[in-house]
Amino acid sequence: MDKESATHSLTDTMAKFTSYIGKRLPTDVIKRQAELRQQETNPMAIEIYDVMAANQEAADRLDRPSCQDTGIIQYFIQAGSNFPLLGELESVLENATLGATQQGPLRHNAVETFDEKNTGTNTGSKIPWLDWEIIPGADHAIIDVYMAGGGCTLPGASKVLMPGQGYEGVAEFVLDVITSRGINACPPLLVGVGVSTSAETAARLSKKALLKPVDSRHPNPNAALMEDLLEEGINALGIGPQGLTGNNTVMGVNIESSARHPSTIGVAISTGCWAHRRGKIKINADMSYEILSHAGVKL
Repeated sequence: MDKESATHSLTDTMAKFTSYIGKRLPTDVIKRQAELRQQETNPMAIEIYDVMAANQEAADRLDRPSCQDTGIIQYFIQAGSNFPLLGELESVLENATLGATQQGPLRHNAVETFDEKNTGTNTGSKIPWLDWEIIPGADHAIIDVYMAGGGCTLPGASKVLMPGQGYEGVAEFVLDVITSRGINACPPLLVGVGVSTSAETAARLSKKALLKPVDSRHPNPNAALMEDLLEEGINALGIGPQGLTGNNTVMGVNIESSARHPSTIGVAISTGCWAHRRGKIKINADMSYEILSHAGVKL
């Protein structure tokens, strides 16, 4: 396949995939919400979970987005240094966003800052947002597509703590944010927490934590314990699905971390709403693909 044909093929694949994830939640999220429904005892909460499931079924059947806010499109890229279209990926994903906006259809959510003008295309300066990692020697690319909604993911928060505040300060920050904003983010939430050395590195890691499977656990046992304790503490608040009380407020808490300066603890939180619209796809060198987030899907 020549480069022009490969570029067209990849653009078409990513446009279809971006459009699709607005209509159907990932397999792990659907499974987790079914589990939470079975654990619920509040009749109102049970009804909410049933309505959520019906909403998802209708979105799939009618080929419509499952939430009116289809968000700002963000792509998290792990690209092999030998991937044939490495240099073309930025333009491919911009054109894929244009295509998905028409195919979805996606709501027009890109407003040029300071001009206060909606572009009408979901593209604009530095939008779609691209986050890059290079895999040395590989010839494939793995792309996470995320629809960051205005009420859930985008109002994240980050802060740099003094070392004396310790990991108790991390937990306090997370709980403060959840108690002040969690209801608006449409629970049950997936909570991503970044613990790092500065505000911006922690914020990036908190977003990447949202891309992990709902039931994943941090490889460090101390961090995994904090994930469990934060999940238990947030659920104990009793906020429940859609903020109308219930046994569970979160689908899970995922932590991503890095080494840090000894004088600082950077912490950030990002939240994914119940309609946690993310997808992961692997693109091979010949532009064939494998969808990793949604079982049994053909584009």
